[in-house]
Amino acid sequence: MSPNDSARRVAVVFNPVKGDTEELKRLVVAAAAEHGWQEPVFLETSVEDPGFGPAQRAADDGHHMVLAAGGDGTVRAVAAALRGTDVSLAVIPAGTGNLLARNLKLPLDIPEAVETAFAGQDTRIDVCTALLTRPDGESEELDFMVMAGIGVDAGMIVNTDEDLKKRVKFLAYGVGIAKSLTGGRRIRLTWQLNHGPARQTRVHSLIVGNCGDLVGSIPLLPDAVANDGHFDVVSLRPTGLPGWLQIVGQLALHMGRKTRNRLARRDEQVTGGDNDIESLRYATGTRLEVTLAEPEVFEVDGDEVGEVSAFTVTIEPGCLVVREPVPPPTAEPGEPRPGTRAFGS
Repeated sequence: MSPNDSARRVAVVFNPVKGDTEELKRLVVAAAAEHGWQEPVFLETSVEDPGFGPAQRAADDGHHMVLAAGGDGTVRAVAAALRGTDVSLAVIPAGTGNLLARNLKLPLDIPEAVETAFAGQDTRIDVCTALLTRPDGESEELDFMVMAGIGVDAGMIVNTDEDLKKRVKFLAYGVGIAKSLTGGRRIRLTWQLNHGPARQTRVHSLIVGNCGDLVGSIPLLPDAVANDGHFDVVSLRPTGLPGWLQIVGQLALHMGRKTRNRLARRDEQVTGGDNDIESLRYATGTRLEVTLAEPEVFEVDGDEVGEVSAFTVTIEPGCLVVREPVPPPTAEPGEPRPGTRAFGS
């Protein structure tokens, strides 16, 4: 998007029950005028269409950017419509989890998010697709940008009380997670990664992620990067309370290693190999096929989407354009900071 192009067009796909829509409109109209964009077009989502249709129409009508204002479901639907186009997605996080915004370190404050949409820069991320097979044999494809899977992730969504979520926001997911930590290695499945040999195992949870953090910034997949061209897979296989304590301890170690790597500016892998334990195993890939012995509830990007008997996950690298803040300028080693005056001047 050229900053000199006065014909830039923007649409806003918004969930009318999330946040103050009149304030959102005021902020977007003001920012568009300030940055030289045309008058924004506002398109509501509905129960029947959480955002795919409006976003697709906006792209087909020649809009250069679409703001997705709502929760994780709205963002996922808009992103699915924009994948494979050059239309930029700007995330206006008006939900509870706001998983994509948190993982991409996008602003969670709505006025700041609106400003980032118009003053930010484009980046590209990967998009995963889950081909779901329902117990009745029907199939459905769903795109996701953050995580999908069975077990604790899906159970968290099912077991989170909506009234509690309205009162304490994403903290309510902690109750949902706690209720989901039962059953041990109850799920029997057959899995095949990257066309390799088919293997059978038992798990409590199996989660595929393009990004790494759950709600509350829990680093479930600490090596996951949204634009590295592959997804990360984690299996949780606890045996009773000791197994869960092992998992919690391992996740804490992962968080510590990741923090140290960031502070030391190292790009070192945290999971895999000798870093894994029996209760928590990791892998990476571009195609994962899973067949379940019994149907399980499936989750994508914070939404429970019903039971599946099998699923296949693939990934398309760099197919979604997302607006992000422009990073501050960095000085070369030994170079004075911008605005520094010489001593005595």
